[in-house]
Parts: sequence; structure tokens; C-alpha cells
Amino acid sequence: MEIFLRLIVIFVKVVALIVSPLLEAFVYPPKSRRTLIPPIRSRLLTLSVQELRRRLQSRQLTSVELVRTYIERIEAVNKHLNALVESRFTAALEEATETDDLIASCRTAADVEKLFEERPLLGLPVTIKESCALEGMTFAVGSLSRKNIKAQADGAAVKRLKSAGAIPLLVSATPEYCFSIETDTLLNGRCLNPYDSERTPGGSSGGEGSLNGAGASLFGIGSDIGGSIRIPSLYCGIFGHKPSGGVVSVKGHFPNSLDPNIGHYLVEGPITRFAEDLSELLQVMAGKENASKLRLNEPIQLNQIKVQYALGFEGINGWMHSAVDKDIRGAICKATSHLKTLGLDVKKARLPNLENSMEMALSGIAGQDLMDYLLTDENPEGSGKVRETVWEIVKSLRGHSEYTTNALIFELMRRTGAFMSQSKINQYMKETRELIGEFENLLGDDGVLLFPTLNLPAPRHKWSLLSLWGVDYTLMFNVLGLPVTHVPMGLNERGLPIGLSVIGAPNQDRLCLRVAVELERAFGGWKPPVPHDLDD
Repeated sequence: MEIFLRLIVIFVKVVALIVSPLLEAFVYPPKSRRTLIPPIRSRLLTLSVQELRRRLQSRQLTSVELVRTYIERIEAVNKHLNALVESRFTAALEEATETDDLIASCRTAADVEKLFEERPLLGLPVTIKESCALEGMTFAVGSLSRKNIKAQADGAAVKRLKSAGAIPLLVSATPEYCFSIETDTLLNGRCLNPYDSERTPGGSSGGEGSLNGAGASLFGIGSDIGGSIRIPSLYCGIFGHKPSGGVVSVKGHFPNSLDPNIGHYLVEGPITRFAEDLSELLQVMAGKENASKLRLNEPIQLNQIKVQYALGFEGINGWMHSAVDKDIRGAICKATSHLKTLGLDVKKARLPNLENSMEMALSGIAGQDLMDYLLTDENPEGSGKVRETVWEIVKSLRGHSEYTTNALIFELMRRTGAFMSQSKINQYMKETRELIGEFENLLGDDGVLLFPTLNLPAPRHKWSLLSLWGVDYTLMFNVLGLPVTHVPMGLNERGLPIGLSVIGAPNQDRLCLRVAVELERAFGGWKPPVPHDLDD
């Protein structure tokens, strides 16, 4: 354990214990909660990929009708969310028209069926996180210094979605360089949570979280190097899957790294309101070769899955962290009780040694010297760059920097090796490699672990720093390369989403996804921020 790091964690815990109750009781009482988005009025917005494909295939629905419905929803909610960075609505409607013409040209039902077998997402709208390159669209990734940059080609996963027939509608907001768990930039402004405009939708896939949580996206693509899919999924009440390391190509993503092992940490994955769609979306994004490793098409008997659970870190490590919210712990307990009634083998986990979870998690990021930096020059190393970063943080706090404070703090952590020596980083990375094997033994090819996604629901804007020091809840599983599905489990008394993570051994994504489908069936999955007002 690193004393300096742990003192920071303890300090943040003490501040949270004092400040959080005061904020909730006096500064932001429950009546101040503001949900501004209009209710969903079109039934089409409540249907999954699978149901919509059936309607397109049977010609009960046109792609133009579906795409136009989602565009109207985006336009209705985005003025309250600020989640859209750049749209391509006109081009999307043209592509939808071409899709309808293609389906109409099929002479028989068998021809239509074959068409959808070849292109399983044909005619379905998708939203894209800005950092996942979409050709011709802005590729600034929340940075003033990149504001004029456009993507020159589709990223690998985006290309696969388009090849499967999906129609991109827009690129969505991210923090600067994706270096924050709060989506608030000098370039694009602040993205808001659809459940409470006073709270963050998370990051770095914050725009995707916000749009999906508001029912303004059928599904989206996000990226995750330390929780960037799972944290917005928790905060916005939706499903998000971080695939096993290396399964989905991150070619075309920004930021990226020249490190050949970056794909073990940084992944792209699906975000959606419908658990039943996750497996198919992952299959498309992974491509045939990698999807075959995951055996996504093999049937899984739910009662053959072994379930272990933990309510957070244990021992002195758990004591140092801010406590896991009681409603999140309760969600895990409800899930385990339900799975037990179905005959699954459920037991409390005896976790491998996670005493150094913070150090191991941060070592993985600190070791990424070949990843893009905010502040660059011919010699990006050395103490001079650390001093420059610190000074830039000071300027940022005074409102005089071209960079955001959160991104600069993340940069400082990398440049200082997370305040650890290189020998200590090497030691913790060695511990991490050993821990991968321990989790493989713990979970095997038939087990999952239920665990908190993060310790708290969505925080107030500017207060995400209190949650940042619990980021090893998510980052730990990036450095381990394990698959994780966030599952929404309803709303707390303040109307904020809560949920949990389902974690598997490497390449056992299908187990996580199967459990997610069952928990959605049992507990309802996504709950809209405002009750629907459906047109009959």
C-alpha cells in the first residue's frame, strides 16, 4: 500500500462523510431535483433491437419512420441534456430511405430474411461516442486544441456496426480526451443527467449515457479504460458492457496508445436500455473471429451459472474507501436472493487479495506512457512537464486555462506515476498479472461475481471528485481484462438510478450477459426518468 495515495483516499472519505449529508439536506434538498425532459410518447422508442428488426423484416415498419422518431426524440431532449456534439440527421434519413428501398426490392420473404442475416442491424439507428471515430464527423473529443479535427475514417467497431446496417445519427459528448468521470468541457459545455439536471451523467461516455437514459438512443457505442462505459450506465440507469480485453478493436479511437497491450485496458462496447440486445451488439462489434472466442451463440442454462457476490472491498482496504451506498448494497442482495430462488448456486465471495486494489488499478494507467497527453512537446517526460501540468491546474482552477481541471488531474496522475516510483509500479503490475489467474480460478468458465459498479449513484456536478477516489471499483477490472456488465436495478428514493456489476473470467462475457437478461426480466431493467405518455 502507498501511504500518500491512501491518505488522499481517507481524506476524501472524511470530506464525503461531512459534506455529502449537508449538500443533500440543505444545499440540494429533494425538492430541488429537476427532471426537465419530456416523456416518451412513441411506442417505437420502447422497443428493443430484436423487436424492431422483426417489424422491419415483416415490413410493418420502415427505417425512415424509425429513424425520424429517434431524431424527434433527440431534438426534444437534447436542449435539456446537451449530450449531442454533432448530428447527421439529413444523411441518416437518406440512408434510411435507401434501406427501405433495399428491403422493398426483395421479392420474397426468404430474400428479406437472407438480407437481415447478412446485415442484422439493417435500418436501425445508433449513436456514437465522439472518441470512436465516425468518418466526416467532429473528432475533437472535448478539446479546444482539437476543435477543427474531423475523423478521416470510421473506427474499427463503428465500421462493423455500419457494415451490419446500423445508421449513425450523431456523435455524443465526452470529457476532454475522455480524461474524467464527468462530461463537462470548455468546448461543448456541461452534459446533464436525464434523471436530475443537477447531476452528472458520468464519463467518459457521458453523452451516450445521457441519451440512452433519456430514451433518445436505441443503442450506442462507448469506450472504457477505467469505467467509462459502466459509470455512465450506473448514473443513467442503463445497461453497458465492458468486453473482455482485446475482444473489440479500438483502432480509430482517440486517445489511443502505441503500446501493443493497450487493447487489454482500453475497450469499446455497447450501451443500451435493453439487456436482450447486448449479446448481438457485442457479436457485431467484435467481428466473427473474436466473437467465436466468446461463444456468444452457444445456449446457456441459467441454473448452471455459479454466482458469487461481494458488497465492496473488504478489510482495511474497504475501510479506507468511502462506504458503498446502502441502496447499491441492497440491489446486490436482491439480485442474489432472486437468483438463489431460481436454483443457482449463490454464495458470498472469498475474493483474491485486493488490499492493493487502488495501487494496482492506478499502476495500469500510470504505465501508459505511450498514450496521448494533453500537454505535448518534443520532450514530454521529466519533472519540467510535471511542473507545467501543476501550473496548468492552478490556471484552470482560476478559469485561465484552455484545459479542464479534471483532465489535467488525470494527466498529473500519469506524469507522476500516480505518485509512485517506477519500481513500485512494476511491483503492482506484477501483482495484477498474478491476480488475473486468481480470478480465473475463482470464476472458472461457469461463474460470475456480483459487485458494486461504483460506491455511489450520480453525484452533483463538480462533486465527482468524491467518487473519483473509488474508481478502482471499475478500473481494477480494466487492468485485469475481465468482462463486466452493468445492470440497472431501479431507482432510489431520490429518483436516481442504482445498479450493480456482473463480472466474469476472461472471454466469459456470455455469462455476464445471460445474468443481465435474467435480472432485467425480474426487476424491470431501465426505468424512464419520466413516466411514458404513449400515443395509442
